[in-house]
Amino acid sequence: MVVKIIELIGSSPEGWQEATQNAIDEAAKTINNIKSVHVKRCTAKIEKNKIVEYRAVVKIAFSVAR
Repeated sequence: MVVKIIELIGSSPEGWQEATQNAIDEAAKTINNIKSVHVKRCTAKIEKNKIVEYRAVVKIAFSVAR
């Protein structure tokens, strides 16, 4: 088996878990056989001293058909 890894940034107004899931959902639109996700970093966008957007930088691993 060959595994490829891509890096994405997911975002959400609700939290980092949803930001991660959004990245996975978008990747799944064009990628099959997703095997795992590694959350590298979590950040947030701030406006008027409030978090308005959560962001998750993730690595998504998927198997490549040969």
